[in-house]
Parts: sequence; C-alpha cells; structure tokens
Amino acid sequence: MAAVSVVLVVAVGFAAQQYRAARPRPVTAPAVVAPAAAALPAPTATGAGPGAGPILVDVSGKVRDPGVRKLPPGSRVEDALAAAGGVRPGTDTTGLNRARVLMDGEQVLVGAPAPPPPTGRVGPAAAGPLSLGTATAEQLDGLPGVGPVLAQHIVDFRTVRGGFRSVEELRQVNGIGERRFADLRELVRP
Repeated sequence: MAAVSVVLVVAVGFAAQQYRAARPRPVTAPAVVAPAAAALPAPTATGAGPGAGPILVDVSGKVRDPGVRKLPPGSRVEDALAAAGGVRPGTDTTGLNRARVLMDGEQVLVGAPAPPPPTGRVGPAAAGPLSLGTATAEQLDGLPGVGPVLAQHIVDFRTVRGGFRSVEELRQVNGIGERRFADLRELVRP
C-alpha cells in the first residue's frame, strides 16, 4: 500500500509540473534598434542628409488613407504603407519592395503599374538605358526589382569581373533570375 501511495504522489507531482510548464506565458517584443548609418539613404539632391529631418512621401493607389505622409529618415516602404492605414484587402503587392528605404519627395504607388524608375542621370542621356559599367549602387537601386543589396551584388560582380561585356552577364549576378533579368534587359546596357 505504501509503494502505491508513493507512486501516486510522484505521478500527481509530475502531472502538476507538466501543467505549469505548458501554460501560456506573456511574451514581450524585442526593442526596436535604430538602423546603422550605412543603411540610411544617400543625401538627396538638395544636399540634406538623412539626419536633416523628416521626409515627405506621397502614398497613393489602393491604400486605406492615401496622401502625403511625414516619416522619419530611414523609413521603408512598409512604414509608408502603415502610415497610410495599410493596403486595401485583395490588392496585389508582389511587385512592391516593402523593404526599400524611402527618400524625401518620393511616391509610393500601390496596386497600379509603376511609372518607369529614375535612373539617376540628368540630361538627354537619362532616356537611354543605364550603363552597368558606370552606374552607382544608388542608380542601380532605382531599377525595378533591384534593392540596395542586389545593387551592391551587381557592383561587386562588376568589380571582380572587370566590368560587363554584355547584358547577358547580368544573369550570373547572385539574386538575378530569369524573370528579373527579363524585366531589366531593356533598361540596362553593358
């Protein structure tokens, strides 16, 4: 009888311990870390750097509350969408790079075909394709589907290989698949 009592007490103790361990516990979100200075956008054409103050971004298209939004420097497209009340249900956002860093005076167009991106060049040559051999990472970042990381991959590939001999070599850059290459083919030259 004593052995059965000991086994029963141990079983009840084990069950109580398992019950306590399985209970839900509150979870706290980690603190937000400010982006590093290297991740912030380059100074704008007016000479104001990212620390100069808030940026103004026009959020339009299929968002709940379109309009001009004042955001802190270093904000991303995702931040602009949140400031505009979010994307309307059913809107296709697959072509929208939500992680891209915004610049002052930029427009974020949701759910509509985007206008051709600026190539970063001025004057009559701006209408032609962007040169893979001379474009900066910032200019490459302006191409559709190319963010800061992929732009840096293109620059690194160009540096290691001594430039681009043809547009076809863009396929060898890490992160550029057939679909992205098809989008970029007409917008760039060696």
